[in-house]
Amino acid sequence: MARRMLAVFLACLFTVCGFPAESRAGSTGARDECRARAHHHAPARLAEPRAPDTRQIRRMSADLQRRLARVKATSRSGQVRKAVEVITVPLWVHVIKDGAFGAPDAAVRRQVDALNAAYGGKVGGADTGFRFELKGITHTANAKWFRDPVANENPMKRKLRTGGPETLNLYVGQLSQLVLGYATYPYWYKDEPKLDGVVIDWRSMPGGPLVNFDRGYTAVHEIGHWFGLLHTFENGCSSPGDFVDDTPPEASPSPGCPGRRDSCPSPGEDPVHNFMDYGYDRCMYEFTAGQGARMHEMWDTYRRSRA
Repeated sequence: MARRMLAVFLACLFTVCGFPAESRAGSTGARDECRARAHHHAPARLAEPRAPDTRQIRRMSADLQRRLARVKATSRSGQVRKAVEVITVPLWVHVIKDGAFGAPDAAVRRQVDALNAAYGGKVGGADTGFRFELKGITHTANAKWFRDPVANENPMKRKLRTGGPETLNLYVGQLSQLVLGYATYPYWYKDEPKLDGVVIDWRSMPGGPLVNFDRGYTAVHEIGHWFGLLHTFENGCSSPGDFVDDTPPEASPSPGCPGRRDSCPSPGEDPVHNFMDYGYDRCMYEFTAGQGARMHEMWDTYRRSRA
């Protein structure tokens, strides 16, 4: 029954609900009815493809620490630079479409605004120091890529990706089973540079029809992985958690919109409003200063252009 409800929910979104201002699919009344049904039956976020396992996370952390130790040893001050620099990330957005279905350019621009607000601390939390500059939008008509970007990741990215490790490539298609998006990690770039980037569902962009995930924070979350952040619930209550000191550990994801939660015996309530948890968009509004510092460490180690 749950699977059938999910199938009906996704079919409704695909065939009727579009971006309110731009979509021409279906009548206004049909869209309103679809949104009402979607709100009633909207399932929670499912896990992302390509998520690293515990062994990969250990390797990533060990490699980062080795590199940071070398930087500290060669630094005149003996200190690793703090996360105070403002870095502007070049951004290419690749919109995949199937006929009339897909993200309009206006939604892409709203998405960029949402990224800059979230990473700039404009909606709450710390200013991470990262900004995004839209360099271009590509449009590709390919029903196969649109409907299953996970299975078609290799040819899609190899054809469309542009730039080096410092360039963010954001691919916008339609994911299945309510997997909202997924990302590669900076540590992986050296081995698979052509696969580097972030993939999101077009319906999760600001103003999209995906109930509870319609403010563009799926991209904010996935780009956090692209910068090197782990989920706040990584390793549960066990050390080292997500390797960030100012995000208290949490035993499991916090789906939905919990007001408060304290799932681990160590000090601090769960960071349920953090962008790297699994809450609804309306309940996510912050990165921490520690997450900003870790992103800068990752940027300097793996993504900063050496040209």
